[in-house]
Amino acid sequence: MTEEQAAQSTATLDGRLNERTDTLADGEPVTTPGMNWFVLRVASNKEYYVRDTLLRKIQIEGMTHLVNRILVPTEKTKTVKAGKQKITETKLYPGYVFVEMKLEDDGRIPQDIFFLIKETTGVGDFVGTTGRPTALADHEIEKMLQDSRKPEEMPEIKLVFQKGEPVTIKGGPFEGYEGSVDELLPEKGLVRVLVTIFGRQAPIELEEWQIAKTEDA
Repeated sequence: MTEEQAAQSTATLDGRLNERTDTLADGEPVTTPGMNWFVLRVASNKEYYVRDTLLRKIQIEGMTHLVNRILVPTEKTKTVKAGKQKITETKLYPGYVFVEMKLEDDGRIPQDIFFLIKETTGVGDFVGTTGRPTALADHEIEKMLQDSRKPEEMPEIKLVFQKGEPVTIKGGPFEGYEGSVDELLPEKGLVRVLVTIFGRQAPIELEEWQIAKTEDA
């Protein structure tokens, strides 16, 4: 098991140990009074590992009054292929972890927290000047969280096509035919395409993987 897999096995998707959400709970403040959100650069594919390791260290060292939540925002999307639905979870900000913490009065990271973070494998620097990270503005925090979905919320199927867009069918009995998108049916995971057959236009409902944008076909 890799470090990344081990970290995910203890999942702290809302920045709290043993809780599996990647958003804030209902009624929970976006920002804890006296703290701010900061952006920490981390190595690629180390986001979960860094988050979970830091949370454990902070709890062990009794520093929860200085660092509260650590988030790796994700977006869940649903796709359909061959009639089967698949939900995938994608990091919204690869290479970054969001840390809610309290700074010293002069804007510096508390020394104990600074070394605790810097000594963690995969950690880079905070966004901002050295030792003085730049806090996120309220609208940036809202943007960070707005696309994340709780596990119990079923995401809609995300379709990449637009109405009227020319497409080419690349699978099924009408493979090779060209047409245009007539309607998107995200609740079914289908795209209705108008295709000319024997001189007449006919609507055909296809799964997204069965068509491609004409210029990409």
